[in-house]
Amino acid sequence: MCNVLDPIEYLQREVAPTRRLLLNNGLYYRLQTLPDLRRFMEHHVFAVWDFMSLLKSLQRDLTCVQVPWVPTANAATRRLINEIVLGEESDIDPEGRPTSHFELYVRAMEECGADTAPIHRLVAAVAAGRTISQALDAARMPDSVRQFVETTFAIIQSDKPHVVAAAFTFGREDLIPAMFRQLVGELRDRFPSQLDTFTYYLDRHIELDEEVHAPLAQQMVRELCAEDPERWLECQQVVIRCLEARMALWDGIKPQKINCVQA
Repeated sequence: MCNVLDPIEYLQREVAPTRRLLLNNGLYYRLQTLPDLRRFMEHHVFAVWDFMSLLKSLQRDLTCVQVPWVPTANAATRRLINEIVLGEESDIDPEGRPTSHFELYVRAMEECGADTAPIHRLVAAVAAGRTISQALDAARMPDSVRQFVETTFAIIQSDKPHVVAAAFTFGREDLIPAMFRQLVGELRDRFPSQLDTFTYYLDRHIELDEEVHAPLAQQMVRELCAEDPERWLECQQVVIRCLEARMALWDGIKPQKINCVQA
């Protein structure tokens, strides 16, 4: 590791086989009908939701969110995370109104007729002070969803900001443009006027994540890991864990998706 000039490139090379498996997942090519897409969104929305907890964990650890305020150690990292929070928690919707990407996604689900009741049950349970496990019980979703969300919160509870940053950057932010580009494809032509909010959401993610957030997030990982080889190894391990969790989430969609396509 010490002989590698760029640890980011090294990490990306080491996780590339797992990343390719995820990006080549047959699920992307099975999204042929509105029922297909609805089922996908009903599962994926949980990843959209718990992504925000990864982000807020980083904000909690890398900036000061307490009163009275004191400056944290690294001003550059503070700026990085706050810029990402601005875009994810308070972006603009198609009408130019402030919204989070999660709220935008739920709106897109409602627009195309997807079932939002499970994610609303989870959010309500969390807002009422329930544990993540209890909230997942309330959502009543398959084990694949539960395991994905529990993986995310296990990473958050590691209390290792560099590990959370790696999960955020290479398991989420760095992945999303490549993953969503496969989904955007012919959606507009296939479902005219039925998916305007969803395609807007995808376009915003591709634009922000690829052009702005991914480079910022990579710099954040560099700042947190510095020259510590153990930290870089932990990052590599957690990224593979995140990618595998995403594949398991997709696999949880496949059985009923196949039936839906055949119907």
